[in-house]
Amino acid sequence: MYRYDQYDHQIVKERVAQFRDQVRRRIDDELTEEEFLPLRLQNGLYMQRHAYMYRIAIPYGLLSSTQLRKLAFIARKYDRGYGHFTTRQNIQFNWINLEDSPDILAHLTSVEMHSIQTSGNDVRNTTADEYCGVAADELLDPRPYAELVRQWSSFHPEFAYLPRKFKIAFNAATEDRAATAVHDIGITVVKNAQGETGFRVLVGGGLGRTPMIGSVIREFLPWQHLLTYIEAILRVYNQYGRRDNKFKARIKILVKAVGAEEFARMVETEWADLKDGPSTLNNEEFDRIAAYFTPPPYQTLPNEDATLKLQRTESKAFDNWLKRNVKPHKIPGYAIVVLSLKKPGVPPGDATAEQMDFIADLADRRSFGELRVTHEQNLVLADVKQSELFDLWGEAKGHHLATPNIGLLTDMICCPGGDFCSLANAKSLPIAAAISERFENIDFQHDIGEIELNMSGCINACGHHHVGNIGILGVDKDGSEWYQISIGGAQGNTSSIGKIIGPSFSALQVPGVIDRLLQVYVRDRFEGERFIDTVRRLGVEPFKEHVYASPIKGGALVGEDEYA
Repeated sequence: MYRYDQYDHQIVKERVAQFRDQVRRRIDDELTEEEFLPLRLQNGLYMQRHAYMYRIAIPYGLLSSTQLRKLAFIARKYDRGYGHFTTRQNIQFNWINLEDSPDILAHLTSVEMHSIQTSGNDVRNTTADEYCGVAADELLDPRPYAELVRQWSSFHPEFAYLPRKFKIAFNAATEDRAATAVHDIGITVVKNAQGETGFRVLVGGGLGRTPMIGSVIREFLPWQHLLTYIEAILRVYNQYGRRDNKFKARIKILVKAVGAEEFARMVETEWADLKDGPSTLNNEEFDRIAAYFTPPPYQTLPNEDATLKLQRTESKAFDNWLKRNVKPHKIPGYAIVVLSLKKPGVPPGDATAEQMDFIADLADRRSFGELRVTHEQNLVLADVKQSELFDLWGEAKGHHLATPNIGLLTDMICCPGGDFCSLANAKSLPIAAAISERFENIDFQHDIGEIELNMSGCINACGHHHVGNIGILGVDKDGSEWYQISIGGAQGNTSSIGKIIGPSFSALQVPGVIDRLLQVYVRDRFEGERFIDTVRRLGVEPFKEHVYASPIKGGALVGEDEYA
């Protein structure tokens, strides 16, 4: 993984000193809250309902075991013993004292981490496929490109005060696991007919108040021009993006207003003066960064299919876990393991300090000391020997990290909601807990099959509810908390925005609504058909009719308890 050079160390060291003085001046009332606001936000510090929240950057979701141990230390010393992993592949601490925040930043610096540009109207943490570098369906490893973008965008003076926040995602696999279609810029690695490496560039995706799927503005961009082309996009956005209304300030609004074709023309015109400028990449610069991402010392390992087959036969629980939480690796004899942070009864994405220390130890012993954060709020050990899977499963079970639900109903994406966030209209964590409790039976979940349930406490969509196969949005209704349900959303290669099924529901009704949606799916699905495919085939109407056919009280169905 990337290691800081002298410039990184110097920049972050100076930022610690700057931020320490800014915090001191705020505490001493030399700065008003209004003056302090942009300073703290560009250092990832938010004011929430009960305390400050500190958001720590995890570039393209890659962590070392040493870094994870430091996050565990921060959770113990400065928070309440846990952290929350987010859909930006970051981690948040929700109970921070203002006076402690510079010390936290200093601790992060000691392990080559920071919180810079995790908020504010700037280029945020660049995200990527959580399996990059090891995925069996990968064209090449996109991490060097993501790191080049991180370095280029950090402290970029021209893009420190954009009209709104700006998010970039990378994917290099056959399956898009980085949700590129709903980012301001989504970059997919491709090869042209001559076998040359380049990028397909999408612009104008995003969720929030006006959800949109991004538009392709360039089918093939030579890799050397990655930074110059992004610069051209940002220049057009910076010049023409709206600043009079923050709800209409994202780049997606600009792309929609002028049209994708015209926006592409504007970018190409701007790019003409940049394409061979100082930000043009060359082999020397790429090789410098790529050298940090060399493969670990893999061994030549025997095929473990026979052993795994026997272990699966002897343990149904292990078989379930292997089906859902273990993914194919490009190196024979190895596997990718997803550690579920979605145990029923636990807020999705939360990990305790003890769990973080355990996972760091697990990474050292079984995955070359590295791990990944997924935008679905789970953790990944990317390089596990197949011969060690059974033992690893047993260890993970002991720390509540082996729930076999990856990609299933209880593997839900969920923001912290009204329990913490001052922007939220409604609580999301209690709803997640109620759904997990109702559908906890793992055999039922495996029978239902792949389904993505995403939940947000407000229209800002931190829980990506628009692209959930089932989406739940907290809304304010005459001062009360209600929940709007949508179906048909999806991320990945066939991204789509969900459609609202009808009037909103009370908190107690939501699990019953999910129950009825699943009843229609089980009743009408074709053999082997996923929930999203059934929704796309039938449309919203059959689901809507069944949900509203009779009252739902107290979270239980009235006159209907069984699946058809």
